[in-house]
Amino acid sequence: MPREREITYEEEYTEFAENVVSISRVSKMTKGGRTFKLTAWVVVGDGQGRVGIGRGSGKETPAAIEKAKRKATKNMRRVILWHGTLPHPVVVKHGATRMIMKPAAPGTGIKACQAARAILEAAGYKNVLTKVHGGGSVVNILKATMKGLLSLKDPAEVAEIRGKDPDKIMRRFSSGPRKEKEAPENNPEG
Repeated sequence: MPREREITYEEEYTEFAENVVSISRVSKMTKGGRTFKLTAWVVVGDGQGRVGIGRGSGKETPAAIEKAKRKATKNMRRVILWHGTLPHPVVVKHGATRMIMKPAAPGTGIKACQAARAILEAAGYKNVLTKVHGGGSVVNILKATMKGLLSLKDPAEVAEIRGKDPDKIMRRFSSGPRKEKEAPENNPEG
């Protein structure tokens, strides 16, 4: 029975996009001298609204990255995608880092630092604007970004609670066809 579980886990594990955000060397002073370890932060996502972050440490870089990938897949969470962007602006604080994330118009792209960009791309966002104030620690930015994405509210649920039409509320980000102005026909008579 455990063997089947491992196989399914490996099959599921290989289909995710992964991004190594940070690798750092950590030392610990012991009686026999210093011992060194490597710590890696990895972002894993499926591009369909599921994303996770994980930290792994080991004596070698590949071992640390592998542990981080395993933890990231285990910690995957579902986030809200609204036509490739955020449904509404969000301000989030983690530690000394304060982060602002805003929805962007189609074609803008992801304007973010490396850590935030890794999470947004892995989740499947296409157009997002971000700004980081305060501490610029990679770990704090990763955690703040995840915290902000998890705090997003689904526009359809909010519209249902308020008794309104979600497409009417979120008109700016609709992906439907826009009405074009009719061009006057060429009239040779003139």
